[in-house]
Amino acid sequence: MSAAAPGTSRAAHSDAGTKKKKGPGALATAYLVIYNVIMTAGYVAYVSSCLVRAYLARGSYHGLYYSIEKPLNVCFWFHILGIVPSSVVLTGFQVMSRVFLTWAITHSVREVQSEDSVLLFVTAWTITEIIRYSFYTFSLLNHLPYLIKWARYTFFIVLYPMGVTGELLTIYAALPYVQKTGLYSVTLPNKYNFSFDYYTFLILIMISYIPLFPQLYFHMIRQRKKVLGHAEDYSKVE
Repeated sequence: MSAAAPGTSRAAHSDAGTKKKKGPGALATAYLVIYNVIMTAGYVAYVSSCLVRAYLARGSYHGLYYSIEKPLNVCFWFHILGIVPSSVVLTGFQVMSRVFLTWAITHSVREVQSEDSVLLFVTAWTITEIIRYSFYTFSLLNHLPYLIKWARYTFFIVLYPMGVTGELLTIYAALPYVQKTGLYSVTLPNKYNFSFDYYTFLILIMISYIPLFPQLYFHMIRQRKKVLGHAEDYSKVE
């Protein structure tokens, strides 16, 4: 009898711990499922279809960005409004870098819209988000196919470097135009006694990828080992 007591105590403690790890309520789950379904459909049916239609109409991928700029921006606004079970810092870095690339670079410097690098990062982003939001949707429904789980923690190995390469090459391609036109720069003298060199700012942004990208990439590598390497509960993994 005395041996059973500790076991009972441990079981009770385990049950209490399980209760503390409950997921979101029914209403929150319903909202998150709808949000993730919309995001998945947005990238599959909206962005991807616009990209394919534009390619078929033009017969070339050059200049396709103009055709997908609006649907891409709509998806980014949903990114900002949404909630996903990921690291706030890393997710924030991803979202802000994408908003920056679309608005402050590709939209503002139209000369770079026909660059191969634009198609490179847009393709990487689109495939990444289709997989990611499909993963979140099925996880919330407690019915996650192994193929989606595997894709979530495998495709990034190629897609993340591919996207970053496209982003950096696009910023680099914009530098000559920014330097020539003084885009978004503020020079002295002015009544605010303030100066800002957008050209230098872009170079600093490119340099910032050196410490930030490895953090994101190796974070995903660690998560991959946990999920695919040790078959742990993937519902708890970012």
